[in-house]
Amino acid sequence: MDQLIAEKLRGDSRVVEAKRLLMEACAAAQQEIKGIRPAKASLKASYDEWIRSAEELRGAPLFHPLIGSGIGRGALVELADGSHRFDLISGVGVHFGHSLPLLLSATIDAALDDIVMQGNLEQNREAITLMRLLAQHSQLDHCFLSTSGAMACENALKIAFQANYPRTRLLAFNGCFAGRTLALAQITDTAKYREGLPTPIFVDYLPFFSHERPEESLLEAMACLKEHLRRYPKQHAALMLELIQGEGGVYPGARSFFAPLMELCRAEGILIIADEVQSFGRTDHLFAYQHFALSELVDIATVGKLTQVCATLFRSKDKPRPGLLSQTFIASSASLHAALAILQSLIHDGYLGSDGKNMRLGALFQARLEALHRKMPDRIRGPFGIGTMVAFTPYDGSYERSVDFANRLFNAGVIGFIAGSHPTRIRFLLPAGGIREEDIDEVAEIIESLLCEDG
Repeated sequence: MDQLIAEKLRGDSRVVEAKRLLMEACAAAQQEIKGIRPAKASLKASYDEWIRSAEELRGAPLFHPLIGSGIGRGALVELADGSHRFDLISGVGVHFGHSLPLLLSATIDAALDDIVMQGNLEQNREAITLMRLLAQHSQLDHCFLSTSGAMACENALKIAFQANYPRTRLLAFNGCFAGRTLALAQITDTAKYREGLPTPIFVDYLPFFSHERPEESLLEAMACLKEHLRRYPKQHAALMLELIQGEGGVYPGARSFFAPLMELCRAEGILIIADEVQSFGRTDHLFAYQHFALSELVDIATVGKLTQVCATLFRSKDKPRPGLLSQTFIASSASLHAALAILQSLIHDGYLGSDGKNMRLGALFQARLEALHRKMPDRIRGPFGIGTMVAFTPYDGSYERSVDFANRLFNAGVIGFIAGSHPTRIRFLLPAGGIREEDIDEVAEIIESLLCEDG
């Protein structure tokens, strides 16, 4: 059988040996990353200049003074000041782990590709393979790749509005986060993100699930939905929902809550868009809607962050007309190779399932946080998340105290982030590909020590 020149190149003994040496050199360098380490005094001046330049160039301060050096080991990352810290926010959910052999191997292969960016007029085979895998495992028919989660959500909206023309309204949940484009900022339930912007979409909100009041919250959401449908008959094109609200504070929903609302929407001809940009790959299934057994009620889904390459997935019945969706490029070759490596690992390496690594990591972390709550109920409380999406409320949940606690965590060697408002919470998106159970134990001890400092 004829062999492609590209395949001959990848199998060339010089390439194979070069790849082996690169992997070996990286593994040797990683041996120096063994745990939390303070910054090096000799690097302080240069590091401060990096931070100052970053903030000046972007025109806004950084949440953490964080500039990476370019290497890490699992959940640990080296910063450009020489410090080593646990990265438990993963670039807000993007990283599977730092300097993982799995991803180093994939991106070395990508470096041999003839093009840096793949897109509308040229996609290599890995792009097609990725689309096929995502479509197959989503149980949806089509997959359109894109450069960002925001673009994936924009494409979902375009599909829904075109399929349901001339309907112009959208349903969403209180506390939702869709993105910060012109349209998505209108959906995101944070007023300051749309200050000074025009109103491109009219959005009607429903109250989200309450784990403390599950039955009451369903009744309230159902009454609110029926009122919106009465007030604006046949005007809603879609319901856009996060099964687990991430930016809103890491609040999981429940099938018993979502299913009746989704079924009523379906009966009214309203499409269901599952926004999985943050929740993909973090529960016992690839998709959170599969975790909640809602696959049959989802028309469109969006993925991003952990997937490296973002995508909009949809059913054939809603296939858009030519010209609605297009992009100059969909992703870098490195992102596509990394996406395939991560997806294959999630599927085949024990991350999924009720006893998979995702749920085990989450259960361990949540148990440690619950133990702290029982010990110090006035200083930490839940809910504590699901799978590799973990969160807690420190103290009274005020923005000021939560930001202060996040900063103290950073100074102690743990990188986290905030989420939600009223309360503002501490949020972690665990790098499942690299974090170990003993890392979680160490981080939990750090959290406890910080909480005890205020005693």
